[in-house]
Amino acid sequence: MSVEVTRLPSGLAVVTDRMPHLESASLGVWIGAGSRDEKPDEHGISHLLEHMAFKGTKRRTARQIAEAIEAVGGDLNAATSVESTGYFARVLKADVPLALDVLSDILSEPAFDPEELRREQNVIVQEIGATEDAPDDLVFDRLQETAFPKQPVGRSILGTPDTVRSFNSAKLRAYLTRNYRAPDMLVAAAGAVEHDKIVAEVEKRFTGFAGPAGPDPEPATFHGGTRVETRDLEQVHIAMALQGVPVKDEQLYSLQVFTSILGGGMSSRLFQEVREIRGLCYAIHAFHMPYSDTGLFGLYAGTDEADAPELMRVVIDQIGGATDTITEAEVNRAKAQMKAGLLMALESSEARVGQLARQMLAYGRPIALEEIVARVDAVTVASARAAGHALISRGRPAIAALGPGHGLESTAAIAESLVRRAA
Repeated sequence: MSVEVTRLPSGLAVVTDRMPHLESASLGVWIGAGSRDEKPDEHGISHLLEHMAFKGTKRRTARQIAEAIEAVGGDLNAATSVESTGYFARVLKADVPLALDVLSDILSEPAFDPEELRREQNVIVQEIGATEDAPDDLVFDRLQETAFPKQPVGRSILGTPDTVRSFNSAKLRAYLTRNYRAPDMLVAAAGAVEHDKIVAEVEKRFTGFAGPAGPDPEPATFHGGTRVETRDLEQVHIAMALQGVPVKDEQLYSLQVFTSILGGGMSSRLFQEVREIRGLCYAIHAFHMPYSDTGLFGLYAGTDEADAPELMRVVIDQIGGATDTITEAEVNRAKAQMKAGLLMALESSEARVGQLARQMLAYGRPIALEEIVARVDAVTVASARAAGHALISRGRPAIAALGPGHGLESTAAIAESLVRRAA
């Protein structure tokens, strides 16, 4: 595989990874702006803009956009996150120019037809309603809000029904003009692609995004706290967060290993102790999400109301204990899982192009596999334990809980004991 990068005079980057054994290509446009780049009166506009990009341009109707790609057997999709938005396609190699034409069209000349906007606003309101009916999803929104209160990074990506319905074409266009700038954008492609041809197509089609980089988002500040909502549910859904580390932090890989050991799979400490030995839940896992200037370590479990206090006590014991008792065997297993995941991703053009895009947005360059493996291999028992100690020493946890009963507050209070263990 061969990764090549070209940065155009406008600042827009083009990165490709040729995979000659494939007959198809995955490609897309990524913008380094997401929900945390929204102003207070723009809550949810990043996600709405992503939807509206497919709802017609000056050259194509919404139906023609879909038919153009599906007529050649391809597919289109998009996604909005806290710090980025991506629009991508997968097509056969002969249809790469078509895919780039469609992607450039939907971003350069969106129509923002008022009737299409009204319909799509209603679609997103339905999506918000679906999340409200899914407590195992909703609890993560509540956790983010609790960890980063009254901050763009803490707001849900979807917005609220009121904010979504408040946007008009002018508001969408103003957000796009402010944030979709060439220095903050990249085109990435992997699979049956030729770098020079991709660059030529991009130079021809992406000329409308000139100008300086967009404004920096508001810095994020992690806060501890508790948010409890009593609901008529069969289970209690609990999520807890601690302040993690940014994507460029030197402890990132050590903390990722610590997270994997704690709750990254069936062999993890939480899965074994909480589910397999004690039978306190069906699902439990830990994760770490690094952002540009902070991070969020979190864990989730769903359990019966009566078991919630015991589950939280066990979780706190496992987190605190791991900081002192992680073993070499556990570190080696977590490192092997991370490296296997990296290598498996190389077998898929979709996974590979997504990986390249994330690296370019975070570091401004693709990271060679050998460099990543070296960083993973550099993690030791001592560094993993140190990352765990630093994690629980940074301050109070944030806790979100949804479910029945009046014992949720006491369950959440148990999580506060983690701070006392770190003191």
